[in-house]
Amino acid sequence: MVHRFIGIAVAFVANTVVSGYTPVVPPVSPATSLPNQVYDWKEKQQIRYQVDGPEDGEPVLLVHGLFVNADHWRQTIKAAAAEGYRTYAIDLWGCGYSSKPPYNSKEAQAVNGENRFTSPSDNILKNIELGTASGKNTRIADVDLRHPVGSPYNFYTWSELITDFCENVVLKDHGTKQQCRQQVTLVSNSIGTISSLQAVLDKPDMFRGVFVVSPNFRELHSAEVPFSNLAMPVIRTVQKWLRTEGQPLFDTLAKPGIVKQILKEPYVVQEAVDDVLVKVLLDPLLTEGASDVVFDTLSYSAGPLPEQQLSQFPANKPVWVCYGEDDPWTPAGRVQALQKLPAVKTVVGWDGVGHCPHDEAPELVHPLLFQYLNHVCREKESS
Repeated sequence: MVHRFIGIAVAFVANTVVSGYTPVVPPVSPATSLPNQVYDWKEKQQIRYQVDGPEDGEPVLLVHGLFVNADHWRQTIKAAAAEGYRTYAIDLWGCGYSSKPPYNSKEAQAVNGENRFTSPSDNILKNIELGTASGKNTRIADVDLRHPVGSPYNFYTWSELITDFCENVVLKDHGTKQQCRQQVTLVSNSIGTISSLQAVLDKPDMFRGVFVVSPNFRELHSAEVPFSNLAMPVIRTVQKWLRTEGQPLFDTLAKPGIVKQILKEPYVVQEAVDDVLVKVLLDPLLTEGASDVVFDTLSYSAGPLPEQQLSQFPANKPVWVCYGEDDPWTPAGRVQALQKLPAVKTVVGWDGVGHCPHDEAPELVHPLLFQYLNHVCREKESS
């Protein structure tokens, strides 16, 4: 267990370095050739985003996975724009070129989405039905919701960022001429799915639904770790060591050649791991103090989980899921089992694809995505 945890930590740290305060944003993304723009969020936090597509197109927001950034959608933002959608890609707070204040600073704690929890009883959900790797069975577990070190870099904060960004940027850009344009469709990858699902749960009237590219079940969550009572103290010790002593490890691994090799673990289509990908994932993340947020976030063995969220999901907010059947991080059986939940209308898997189908095999993902977008918008227009 500890060996597996350290391996994941090393992989994350090597290709995903985030922290500092507010990095300087270059004018244009080298991955998309789109201008980088800045949304001034609350507490003077700055959020980098890109947008493409016709101004009157139906709005779509792309939400990246943990420790990457908006440029990871380099294929999708251009393709969706060409299809006529007004398409936004955001750097979640603490990622990419967005602000990254120290977790215990006044401004960081002021935006902490976990401030919604007002009593100790809010901290844990009891007896939640979760999936298994095979997808054939379920199990019952308690789900810890609050970050164990009190960090504001959590799914509730990112959910609030998504809803604020949609309200203050996306929907403000579009006006209210048509009902469909008063709502946003979310497209998420990996762990960004949990932030996206939470955003819909928080403000369902703002969204049409969620298109999921490779969900993540968070194997380091205390509810996911086997023999948690025995294993979690060991894992917490490793997490603490990384927070206090992990900088030399980061310095050793955060180099383009090493990053490129590590990215080939989740990427089955390895030709997609090109120099541009390495550059856009690494460059914005090599900021002063960057490893602090990485190691802090690696300590996040809590928060909501996909089955728990989807079991509460509004029936009129359809969720479609696609994934790579050769994904080393996400068990195919568990993904397929999501289709048993009422909100999940479609699950599609592709052989020979890994954890990032949108970047590995966009020729497979995009037709399904456009089918979904057409479906949810047409459904709204007819309601």
